[in-house]
Amino acid sequence: MHAGQEPDPATGAVVVPIHPASTFAQDGIGGLRAGFEYARSGNPTRAALETSLAALEGGRFGLAFASGLAAEDALVRAVCRPGDHVLIPLDAYGGTFRLFHRVYAEWGLEYTPVDLSDLDAVKAALRPGPGDGPAGFGPASGAGGAGPPSGAGGTERGTRLIWCETPTNPLLSIANVAALAELAHAAGALLAVDNTLASPYLQRPLALGADAVVHSTTKYLGGHSDVVGGAVVVDDPGLGERVRFFQNATGAVPGPFDAWLVLRGIKTLAIRMDRHCANAAAVADMLAGHPGVAEVRYPGLSSHPGHEVAAGQMRGFGGMVSFRPHGGANAAAEICRRTRLFTLAESLGGVESLIEHPGRMTHASVAGSPLAVPDDLVRLSVGIELADDLVADLRQALDATAAPTAPGA
Repeated sequence: MHAGQEPDPATGAVVVPIHPASTFAQDGIGGLRAGFEYARSGNPTRAALETSLAALEGGRFGLAFASGLAAEDALVRAVCRPGDHVLIPLDAYGGTFRLFHRVYAEWGLEYTPVDLSDLDAVKAALRPGPGDGPAGFGPASGAGGAGPPSGAGGTERGTRLIWCETPTNPLLSIANVAALAELAHAAGALLAVDNTLASPYLQRPLALGADAVVHSTTKYLGGHSDVVGGAVVVDDPGLGERVRFFQNATGAVPGPFDAWLVLRGIKTLAIRMDRHCANAAAVADMLAGHPGVAEVRYPGLSSHPGHEVAAGQMRGFGGMVSFRPHGGANAAAEICRRTRLFTLAESLGGVESLIEHPGRMTHASVAGSPLAVPDDLVRLSVGIELADDLVADLRQALDATAAPTAPGA
């Protein structure tokens, strides 16, 4: 609530001001009054957000972007070069898969999907190579972004990056961050963790050994379904400078009002996450006992294969629940149609509850690939409404879907 959001020294305002200026006066050539010259390179409102993000994740460098995918792109380009190899989750977010499959593959980057919860599978998928390791980042030429960061040497590259999501979206698989960090570093690679579904309130990957954390701030950090944004947080100065170079060079930065909206959301992150977790647990318990449900995926259930790992690295199990009903894809679609409080919509992490059919909506881009999700999967983003009302809404949708249709109806 306070890092980056102290009262304004000029006016005493307890809310960070929105600075819409695109340029800033200089005291002589190169004499920057407060470190700002042009809004793509830096903005006071965005700087406040970046300070807050770094504090939340326990890193020294927070960098805000116009979207979560823009944040991913800057980090990957800062770390990898053509010929490098990356491990991605076997159930990665569809947008992440699209980046690696449709964008980076044409750039010469190779990737392998792997079940990151299976450490033996991760070991087998890692490729040896001359990578310069997590401590191999020197400063980029031109501290102000005047030149590109120096590339890693070598022509035949091994695994340079493990890209981790935990929990994953939408299957809610759990990966052991500390164990993956150890494997990555032993192989001369870096570990990046997409912490969007957990939020820094529930999980802090840098403290577990990760080298970088990525967020879609659109989700739990913003929390109100009214802003699109992304973030990268790192602790290593060289890596931080490289990511900052790409942030400035490619220019995918949030506007000041977007930065302000995320700052506002962060102030209530803790209280919202407590409610999301409590409501999701109630929903998961009901689904687990409903005869119309074949499978429930929620890390808080003892039946979840990653439950113990999640309990050891998270302070709560999050607000996302996925399930598969009896009756297949048609039943899944019908349940999505019948809910009243759960709104049929993409995205997640807002105060309102959402329901979606990933196979036809958010994860259509992975259809036909090794990352394809079950066609009968339903994903819930459980909001902060009254838990009893949410449980009742899902129960009536399940009951109505399972009930036989009367002749002539």
